[in-house]
Amino acid sequence: MENKQTCEIGMVGLGVMGRNLLLNMADHGFSVAGYDNDPSKVKSLQEESQARAHGTTEIKDFIASLRQPRAIMLLVPAGAPVDAVIKDLLPHLQADDLIIDAGNSYFKDTDIRARNLASKGIQFLGVGISGGEEGARHGPSIMPGGPKPAYERIQKIMEAVAAKVNNEPCVTYLGPGSVGHFVKMVHNGIEYGIMQLISETYDLMKRGLNFSDNQLRDVYTEWNKGELNSYLLEITGKIFGKMDDKTGKPLIDIILAIAKQNGTGMWTSQSAMELQVPTPTIDLAVSMRDLSVLTKEREQANAIYQRSLRAITADHKTFIMQLGHTLFAGMVITYAQGMALLNIASDHYKYQLDLEAVARIWRGGCIIRAALLENICAAFRRNKKLPNLLLDADLARTLMERQEYLRHIVCEAIASGIPTPGLIASLSYFDAYRSQWLPANLIQAQRDYFGSHTYERIDSKGTFHTEWEKI
Repeated sequence: MENKQTCEIGMVGLGVMGRNLLLNMADHGFSVAGYDNDPSKVKSLQEESQARAHGTTEIKDFIASLRQPRAIMLLVPAGAPVDAVIKDLLPHLQADDLIIDAGNSYFKDTDIRARNLASKGIQFLGVGISGGEEGARHGPSIMPGGPKPAYERIQKIMEAVAAKVNNEPCVTYLGPGSVGHFVKMVHNGIEYGIMQLISETYDLMKRGLNFSDNQLRDVYTEWNKGELNSYLLEITGKIFGKMDDKTGKPLIDIILAIAKQNGTGMWTSQSAMELQVPTPTIDLAVSMRDLSVLTKEREQANAIYQRSLRAITADHKTFIMQLGHTLFAGMVITYAQGMALLNIASDHYKYQLDLEAVARIWRGGCIIRAALLENICAAFRRNKKLPNLLLDADLARTLMERQEYLRHIVCEAIASGIPTPGLIASLSYFDAYRSQWLPANLIQAQRDYFGSHTYERIDSKGTFHTEWEKI
């Protein structure tokens, strides 16, 4: 193809995500160019695109192929690789060129990069993309943030390649600064929480009910047909039906039970703590991934604290019904924690977020897409300033109908010795959030006792300090 300054957008990083997203753009009729210093990745792009995309290992050739002012998207690992690519690009760029970081960058790094590039006249967008390689190829959820005029330059491309729900693209301009990467970070935090909850239902059925993989497949497949309908439930059912080519056994039983984390869940918890927003289900999910890595320590602890798991003797059909309602309640609570964090962050960082719009673009393409998001959209339509989803009347009714199931399942899990920390954290958050009184007065009294931190009284305004040892 003729490539001299004809391409509308360029992609740096032709790994699976970058290549698939570029092919998606080409499918929608956009002229595109890809750059990677790995010749095999460039070759893969050219073969799959059938000459519809220009690929190169030469940065000068890549830059020369782009229309001015240029639009260049990066899909490279977060951190130092992003800065390295920007450093390589800068000598070849001009004022008003646009760099789009579409990786999982930490939002504070995005703010720094935006300021540094603005001083050089280069525009910068931080764009969260969710959907994995399949989403990138056929329609992801896209979360852009930064200068609105910069987004408007690529808006048609983003709307064309994004997933569609009811013919609406799962992309919208979210606001200024690093909001795109912040929203993607929280998306991933919610993802951590829901995956943890699903894994706990798996444990309860596998070790508590002694269910086979086929039975587990049937449960998750059936759940996905109702209110629990979601991408994560869909793939969970498929996972339990997959056989291992090497052994002929169910693949799930061959996979080592270690789940590592790439940082985005941890960043969500860190940001929530900085903003003093409680997100215990998400925090717990991060901790459980860390705990899963400590295999030798857990083996030693198992030998020290021997206790056989008690089988769950409840009627299986009834228990599965209760467990499904419990998982749904946990999902609502996890979304509530994530959206509450977005609400506070929007004010703190001046993002001007529309939370209904966030929920709307999560309905398709992304990893946490779920039927529940329609209810969440409706909640924010009713009240744009809703501080927490648990205060929405419709979702409150949903939780009230299911809270006893959640309590029952948690009690069964505790009695059996099967760890369900995500479900327990979700229930505790729910109970604490709805509690008009909490025992924090004792904590504050302790703080004043040992550190003179003062306290407030229920009968007088102001702050007070007591000499606790004084007779």
